[in-house]
Amino acid sequence: MKRELTYGAKALRKWATTRLIAWSIPEILPTAIYGIAVAHATDNFLGGHVWRGIAWLGGLVATACLGAAGARQVYGRLGDLVEPVRDDLVRRVVAGALRTGDDSAVARLNRQVEIVRDTFAGLVLVIRSFAVTLFGVLAGLLSLAPLVAAFVVPPFLLGFALSLAVLGMAADRVRASLQADEDLAASAGMVFGGVRDITATGTEEFAGRLVGEPIEAHAAAERALAKVAALRTLCFAVGGWLPLLILLAAGPWLIGRGVSTGTLLGGLTYVLIGLQPALNTVMSALGDSGLRYVITLGRILDASTPVTQPQAASSPTGFDVRLRGLSFAYGPNAEPVLDKLELTIPEGEHLAVVGPSGIGKSTLAGLVCGMLTPTSGQLLLGGVQPAKVTPATRVLIPQEAYVFSGTVLDNLTYLLPNATTPQVADAVDAIGAAALIERIGGLTADVRPGELSAGERQLIALVRAYLSPAPLVVLDEATCFLDPEAERVAEEAFAKREGTLIVIAHRISSALRARRILVLDGNQATLGTHVSLMRKSRMYRDLHGNWAPTTTQKRSQIQPAS
Repeated sequence: MKRELTYGAKALRKWATTRLIAWSIPEILPTAIYGIAVAHATDNFLGGHVWRGIAWLGGLVATACLGAAGARQVYGRLGDLVEPVRDDLVRRVVAGALRTGDDSAVARLNRQVEIVRDTFAGLVLVIRSFAVTLFGVLAGLLSLAPLVAAFVVPPFLLGFALSLAVLGMAADRVRASLQADEDLAASAGMVFGGVRDITATGTEEFAGRLVGEPIEAHAAAERALAKVAALRTLCFAVGGWLPLLILLAAGPWLIGRGVSTGTLLGGLTYVLIGLQPALNTVMSALGDSGLRYVITLGRILDASTPVTQPQAASSPTGFDVRLRGLSFAYGPNAEPVLDKLELTIPEGEHLAVVGPSGIGKSTLAGLVCGMLTPTSGQLLLGGVQPAKVTPATRVLIPQEAYVFSGTVLDNLTYLLPNATTPQVADAVDAIGAAALIERIGGLTADVRPGELSAGERQLIALVRAYLSPAPLVVLDEATCFLDPEAERVAEEAFAKREGTLIVIAHRISSALRARRILVLDGNQATLGTHVSLMRKSRMYRDLHGNWAPTTTQKRSQIQPAS
């Protein structure tokens, strides 16, 4: 918790905080004066001095206007504090996700960052308001009647102390709630991502149970968290209502000691209008928003803390890919997606990976690029584990290509910032993206990702990968939204490019252009050329079906050796 509080304190050490405090001073005045004004107005009305009473009330209205002006400026200063905190957290989450490939980063970015942002702003306002109110009420009570303050302040502070004591229990329940939220997001994302395969295999009931258990756990965690509200109600009764009851019960005794009716009414006003709302607000903020802020911020900081990668035992000797008895399963009790796979992909190879949807093609791509770790066996890139090799040695282009807001040139040269204009032009021509770049407005034009089709985004990502210095490129259905001719142009460009090319094939034509083809069938794999696979792989024959290449494709495809 110390780390999270230190993070928040660091965010407050800004000029905006000084201005926030300065504009809080006018807000103290009406808080400090309303009890005094009510007391003097009441005594003057009871004494027959009507205009004096009205004057006191008029002074209260004037100070209230001044306080409103200060409060308005406070909200204006709040954004200067909050938005830099949110920007910093977003950078941390995105950097951590890019480094680790953590799927739960979506929950942190979409919800947890917003929780921290909103609760940080709320806590700043609430704590500021509580401090202003408490200072103003104490000043007013002491100037009005110290004896009244002696009856009001002790039970108020007792209730506040009890509310702080409840925070430990509440913290555990908030942690459980956030963990349940992430578990539910991960389970639902996994099931929704495989809905096509679930429907095809008739496993809807199993998928329902898979998501149902996290839903029940999330509901239980939320119910447990709600029970803390009952304890907060008890604390509020002690700190908010007990001072009022004590003051009413002691009223006759106080009047007998020379306290006027107006002074007693002023003390009651301080409790009802000042202390009660302030205590209720700060208890709700600390007991709910405050805990969510500390715990959620802790999870974000934990996930975005730089992880020290182990040093490579040796530099890679070349960029051949070797799989030795490699197996991978999504979970300890799950069936392996890949089982004891033996494969060598020589440097400079052009390999196509084919198989039905959900068979493990993208899993293999993730393993080769070091985004997944084998359950057993080894995967070596140039004799070194991929996680120990700099990420700049390989590029993975997924089906959903990433294009960001910026210029066309910024998007194309993201992996090679110092690329020359001729290099960029050659890459654009080789991939066949010249017409698209011209339509957008040239290399200096701004890219609006939402206005591009899926195929156009893929073309930009393909140029980016082609231009990169990475000797290993993996295209995971990266041309699926292109027409067959555009796909042919792009794949042939990568085949001529120096380096190793692995294509997760979307069309059988991609396989025919490759030197070798890897067929995934269940957790088995068969490697060969088109001719040899047509003889020995039933799965490949089924995939090939009655496909017949066009005349252009016949002329352009790489004819594999038998």
